[in-house]
Amino acid sequence: MNVQTNAVPAPAPTISSAQLLYWSIRRELMEYRSIYLAPLAIGGVVVVGFVFVLVHLPQTMRTAMTLDLSKQQDAVSQPFGAVAGLIMAAAFIVSIYYALDTLYGERRDRTILFWKSLPVSDMTAVLAKTCVLLIILPAVAFAITVVTEAIVVGLSSAVLAATGLSVAKLWALLDPFRSMTGLLYHLVTVHVLWYAPLYAWLMLISAWSRRAPLLWAALPPFAIVIFEQVAFHTKYFANFLLQRVNGGPGGSNMLDPDAKMTHFMLTPGLWWGLLFAAAFLFVAARLRRYRGPI
Repeated sequence: MNVQTNAVPAPAPTISSAQLLYWSIRRELMEYRSIYLAPLAIGGVVVVGFVFVLVHLPQTMRTAMTLDLSKQQDAVSQPFGAVAGLIMAAAFIVSIYYALDTLYGERRDRTILFWKSLPVSDMTAVLAKTCVLLIILPAVAFAITVVTEAIVVGLSSAVLAATGLSVAKLWALLDPFRSMTGLLYHLVTVHVLWYAPLYAWLMLISAWSRRAPLLWAALPPFAIVIFEQVAFHTKYFANFLLQRVNGGPGGSNMLDPDAKMTHFMLTPGLWWGLLFAAAFLFVAARLRRYRGPI
């Protein structure tokens, strides 16, 4: 006797929002390898270029010992501080390029048709790109800076030890832990929090523009600056933009771990900027939903 049973189909596996965000971030990292290759290349160039600094390092140390204690650190640490500055500059340039291209590029090469066929919302896609800008890129830059600094300090220590000079004095003047703490402060306050509205604006333009996103990103602020200067003979908006690009109250404290985080967090410009960043990202997600291939 054959007994027929109605097979109940197995329920489709559910994917959480966190998993969708995670895989979207991984997709961004695979598609934009410059996120880590560019800072890594700058770190390699810095290490090679630092060989020329090592040639003069013993003489620099001897000269520094004749200066006042307050000037010794500046004389010795300046080349090492340039290492962090160059990698941070490379990370900032990569961030600008990524923010301008990430939503524009997928419409230009028509891959947006494929990505929209996946069960990933536009807001999740935009949030994944924002995480790359505000979390992944600063973390990569920080890690590369730490490794590069470790290499150049190790090479410097070997050169000083070979010439009979004090390695302990070099470490005392450089104070690597203090420098890395200051670098981390700079990354969080400037590259993450203070630059958030700048990156969000570029992403909005990337989602809206049909061509030349860099031009469309720069043209409206430039037009406002010119109009204010001609009509009112003032430079309030130009000064506002300059303060935003310079890093605001956190920019002057680069590599300074003694800066007060509380003072920065109470700055009105920070919170207004984050509010505008959230609005820009929301609009970017809506534009991505309705914008088709170019």
